[in-house]
Amino acid sequence: MARGKLRIYLGAAPGVGKTYAMLSEAHRRVERGTDCVVAFVEHHGRSRTEVMLHGLEQVPRKEIEYRGSVFTEMDVDAVLARRPQVALVDELPHTNVPGSRNAKRWQDVEELLAAGIDVISTVNIQHLESLGDVVESITGVRQQETVPDEIVRRADQIELVDMSPQALRRRMAHGNIYKPDKVDAALSNYFRPGNLTALRELALLWVADRVDAYLTEYRSEHRVSTIWGSRERIVVGLTGGPEGRTLIRRAARLAEKGAGGEVLAVYISRSDGLTSASPKELAVQRTLVEDLGGTFHHVVGDDIPAALLDFARGVNATQIVLGVSRRRSWQYVFGPGVGATVARDSGPDLDVHLITHDEAGKGRGLPVAARGARLGRARLIWGWLAGIAGPLLLTWLLSSVVPDIGLANDMLLFLTMTVAAALLGGLFPALASAVVGSALLNWYFTPPVHTWTIADPKNIVAIAVFFGVAVSVASVVDLAARRTHQAARLRAESEILSFLAGNVLRGETTLEALLDRVRETFGMESAALLERENDVAPWTCAGSVGPRPCTTPDAADVDVPVGDHLTLALSGRVLPAEDRRVLAAFAAQAAVVLDRQRLQQKADEAKALAEGNRIRTALLAAVSHDLRTPLAGIKAAVTSLRSDDVEWSAADQAEFLEAIEEGADRLDHLVGNLLDMSRLQTGTVTPIIRETDLDEVIPMALGGVPEDSVDLDIPETLPMVDVDRGLLERSVANVVENAVKYSPPGEPVLVSASAIADRVEVRVVDRGPGVPDEAKSRIFEPFQRYGDSPRGAGVGLGLAVARGFAEAIGGTLNAEDTPGGGLTMVLTLPTAPQRRPEEPDRASVVGT
Repeated sequence: MARGKLRIYLGAAPGVGKTYAMLSEAHRRVERGTDCVVAFVEHHGRSRTEVMLHGLEQVPRKEIEYRGSVFTEMDVDAVLARRPQVALVDELPHTNVPGSRNAKRWQDVEELLAAGIDVISTVNIQHLESLGDVVESITGVRQQETVPDEIVRRADQIELVDMSPQALRRRMAHGNIYKPDKVDAALSNYFRPGNLTALRELALLWVADRVDAYLTEYRSEHRVSTIWGSRERIVVGLTGGPEGRTLIRRAARLAEKGAGGEVLAVYISRSDGLTSASPKELAVQRTLVEDLGGTFHHVVGDDIPAALLDFARGVNATQIVLGVSRRRSWQYVFGPGVGATVARDSGPDLDVHLITHDEAGKGRGLPVAARGARLGRARLIWGWLAGIAGPLLLTWLLSSVVPDIGLANDMLLFLTMTVAAALLGGLFPALASAVVGSALLNWYFTPPVHTWTIADPKNIVAIAVFFGVAVSVASVVDLAARRTHQAARLRAESEILSFLAGNVLRGETTLEALLDRVRETFGMESAALLERENDVAPWTCAGSVGPRPCTTPDAADVDVPVGDHLTLALSGRVLPAEDRRVLAAFAAQAAVVLDRQRLQQKADEAKALAEGNRIRTALLAAVSHDLRTPLAGIKAAVTSLRSDDVEWSAADQAEFLEAIEEGADRLDHLVGNLLDMSRLQTGTVTPIIRETDLDEVIPMALGGVPEDSVDLDIPETLPMVDVDRGLLERSVANVVENAVKYSPPGEPVLVSASAIADRVEVRVVDRGPGVPDEAKSRIFEPFQRYGDSPRGAGVGLGLAVARGFAEAIGGTLNAEDTPGGGLTMVLTLPTAPQRRPEEPDRASVVGT
């Protein structure tokens, strides 16, 4: 069955019109004859949105009873049974009420898509999981309901619903979003112009990045090599010299002039030694470009201009920034240089900027041997010309222009030509030059001339010595050139391995990051790490990057085995054998990273098990007395009441019953805290957030303490808080019980609340002995008792549970000194207008 398609309307803030746009699209599809139903849409009392529901078929919602209240959620089974072509599902990040089919609504949507049903949904930018920290820094509120970015990125269509902050605030002021009594608070808190502008920018940039990913994928699939200037991408060509910092800063300024500009610095390692890069300088430049918001790339290429242009076209760059050549005037006889070649071959779609700098014209500062290290095709051609045509030209000059200079001088000139052929073309052109030179010396310059005979035996020795010296010099020069080439290549390999080690030290240890570095370094299309359990098992992909990664080693252009059942497979081109050394190092590192990731997962699991074992061990140790004491009291009272040997009075019986009741209450409190702590440790506490009035919660939290032990000061003008009622009640109850326990007789505990900016603080003040600063953090740890608390005072879980519940509902719990002596617990809670104002109220829950 074909998977359904997902379309998402993405907005920057509540009220921009996502649900309205979704319903408008539904009406358009119904008019075209599409079978479209409303699986779940919440209009939040907005009349214009509610009107849009008319004329659309709505699947009845599923009613779920929880803690005495009835709530409605999407009925996944009913939608699957109805099986429409398109289903409308509002609020993708929504958390379902316990008892629902799935914990999150996006999981419900995944079921519908898997069943072949197309889904249209809505998401606000602040609910993307990766943006949680950014949104919190902007609004001061941590979003509790999020959706994984990958779910949204996999959507077939993402449509941005945009609105300016001014227009959105006008909609708010006109009452089109919230009820009139909430408008002022919303405008002064969450819907401030700065907040809305920042969230709008986040939404625009996220959608722009998604569009850019679509474009890159399309260009790769259709093999588009021309530049599409959809956004400014500036490639900076680095040589490893100090001028690179100037080029990076200039490129950053160019990027700032265009919206969405991006800087990509690239260093191309050349195996012929024509560049001499300082690893320290490259590290400084890498840090600089990353600080300026760009990215650093390391690529291997023998032809630097071609490699630079290939990289620029591969990333769809629009501009290239290069430094003016460092070569002196006379050095241009070796060629036009990288800058001129790139500018000539860039074409009309790439702009090339040549930037002046302090190093321009000062010379490359490279040894001559390094410049002549690699015997490329052009060098070989010039070597053969010098080895064959050179002796012929020299013979004509010595015969016509400067005749009769002596046989010794003739031999020295021919020897010089042989050395030149060796320097240019290596051993074989030099040998050819020696053979041709010997023959020409014999024919034209050794008496008798124009014959192959030699009259003077001394001349035979001279020609033999000339040939031997020529061959020896050619061999030495060729060996030196090849050794220099090997040294240069090893240096390039060491630079790459140095960057690989640096990436690991900097924390780039994810398998995908390493594979992406391999693909980029060797200029491949895709890279994949394949593994299998045994020699006959099928290959599986442990990680991959790039389009169309290989699924088997046989399908790869290059594969490097790592052990018996692990292989690094690359596609794109066939690499020379000399590149496989470095590739093998990458492959070994990939295997190490994979093992490290799996070991880390096992370590995390072992840590969780160890923590659970520690909790269980501490639990058994802690309850060994605290659990037995009330049980022993209950047992003794019951035994006494059932005894036939003693006739107990009514007062004695009442006292025994009271002792049984107190013991049972202590057991109930102890077991409740133990269960709560276990839920916190296992992560099964699921808060359901709703607007709450503190007047409704705090008095209920005082049921477990004596009636005259607490003074309440809760103003009626406090704003509503956005919390889970049940968790808040349990948290306050534990804090108050702890304060009453340590307060001196006749000193009631004060529970007060006040509003400060975008939060509400509940303060529980006691006049007990207090806690030193160094112990304030320890009192919130499980199984901790402060001071000489008696064993019957509990197992030390009350404050740990209270803090865990407070953090679960987005609040904080901290300890402060009470002025004049004692301890003050400060419970900070978020106010309702700054959190999810568009969500309906839901009941509170402690997960099971």
